[in-house]
Amino acid sequence: MFYNLANLFLRFAFWLLTDVEITGLENVPKEGSLMIITNHLSNLDGMLLGATIPRHIRWMAKEEGWHNPILGLILNLYGVFPVRRGMVDRKAMARAIEVLRTGGVLGIAPEGTRSRIGKLARAKPGAARLALEAECTILPVGIAGTEQAVHALTELRRPVITLRIGRPFKLEMEHPVSKEKQQEVADQMMCRIADLLPLSYRGVYGGGETR
Repeated sequence: MFYNLANLFLRFAFWLLTDVEITGLENVPKEGSLMIITNHLSNLDGMLLGATIPRHIRWMAKEEGWHNPILGLILNLYGVFPVRRGMVDRKAMARAIEVLRTGGVLGIAPEGTRSRIGKLARAKPGAARLALEAECTILPVGIAGTEQAVHALTELRRPVITLRIGRPFKLEMEHPVSKEKQQEVADQMMCRIADLLPLSYRGVYGGGETR
């Protein structure tokens, strides 16, 4: 209930305060387990996807967000769960796999953190590890403009934001998968996101491969 009400408010806020262009909504599977992979420019990204994609998305967020009890309560009500960064958080991984194996939707940024320069950084292998273990469908999403949105609003300007949703795909390979192969798969996933972004946002994936 909270998730739906929050997204109703967010849809109105984005419509009122920003100029959002959304393409590819027809690519969103209506049912079945789904991992949404996206670039991460701003704290607005998860809210924008929640307000746009007509499925209940579960997100992992850095555990520091729960240090503030009010923010922690909101995150819990919205279905977000904590992950410890800089290490393999097996509890968070297990929870993420449970979401996917029970037909849910998991949102994740393969980079593992928010980009401070507005461009794609090298992916961490965690997203690939999750997708391979859960054998789920993957939906790539490219977001541009959210990194400038708050600044634009403080200047009473409507920021231009674009959200492009690509075609879903699956990873098919034999297990076990080495760490090197996991990184290769993570890079392939990021290239799918890069294809949905303007060239200036593609960073290390600007040529379709890591440099």
